Amino acid sequence: MKYAKNILETIGNTPLVKINKLTADLPCLVLAKYETFNPGNSVKDRMALQMIEDAEEAGILKPGGTIVEGTSGNTGMGLALAATIKGYRLICVMNDKQSKEKVDILKAMGSEVHVCPTDVAPEDPRSYYSTAKRLAEEIPGAWYVNQYDNPSNTKAHFLSTGPEIWEQTEGKVTHFVVGVGTGGTISGVGSYLKSKNPDIKVWGVDTYGSVFKKYHETGIFDQNEIYPYITEGIGEDILPKNVDFDVIDGFTKVTDKDAAVYTQRLAKEEAMFLGNSAGAAIKGVLQLKEHFDEDDVVVVLFHDHGSRYVAKMFNDEWMKAQGFI
Repeated sequence: MKYAKNILETIGNTPLVKINKLTADLPCLVLAKYETFNPGNSVKDRMALQMIEDAEEAGILKPGGTIVEGTSGNTGMGLALAATIKGYRLICVMNDKQSKEKVDILKAMGSEVHVCPTDVAPEDPRSYYSTAKRLAEEIPGAWYVNQYDNPSNTKAHFLSTGPEIWEQTEGKVTHFVVGVGTGGTISGVGSYLKSKNPDIKVWGVDTYGSVFKKYHETGIFDQNEIYPYITEGIGEDILPKNVDFDVIDGFTKVTDKDAAVYTQRLAKEEAMFLGNSAGAAIKGVLQLKEHFDEDDVVVVLFHDHGSRYVAKMFNDEWMKAQGFI
């Protein structure tokens, strides 16, 4: 009989799916690495499990211990799956721009959730970075995951996502495009693909209000680039250690409006019910049109599921209130 011993064994081996209508004007083949097929409905299941297993092996996370992490929701979900199976207490710290669905889902999975203000500096004690660190220090036996700087984040994608893309495309992939937040996905996948073929181009999708694109192009961390934005799951006001800028060939920035509109279009035109960062990612691919030829195979990674955004990007009243439609 074929069955998984527990839900964690179903992580990975997600399909590649051809994009048809939205990319009709591009000369190349565009394939989506469709990460919602993971049990937690996002790419973050991969690195959440890797980070926990590496912490266990290092003796940092003890049996019955407490896991603390700042998350936009998806890493929290991946951690919740592993924490439930392995018997850990989980505390997730989120900022208040994340959708209510994300908070409710984490609570449904047994996680404790703390919500912090978005519009404060990372070093502010009220920020979700600072709050997560403080809770980990205050709670006996707690382990602060720190997905931004934890090398196991990148490692997970070097060991699983990258090899899957290489094998599924039979080594024909020429470009990899993905939204960048913690940096683990682009750095891990990019490093693996370039180890197989150094000519593969790796493009990051950034958002306005984030520092990545300018820093990559100039080496300057410009505080003036930082301001609140609506797009969830990508962009940062810090430089996570997991972002390996040497692996990335370039960034393209996508507006909040385009990200939201293309999230709806993926559902209505491709039957792909996906999260906000997927809209940004496919719009990023379209903006990079001049870099693609007819023989190219472009893989774009879609992070998470549309169920986390029903009250926002899939709600026309919310879209109108933002001025997006």
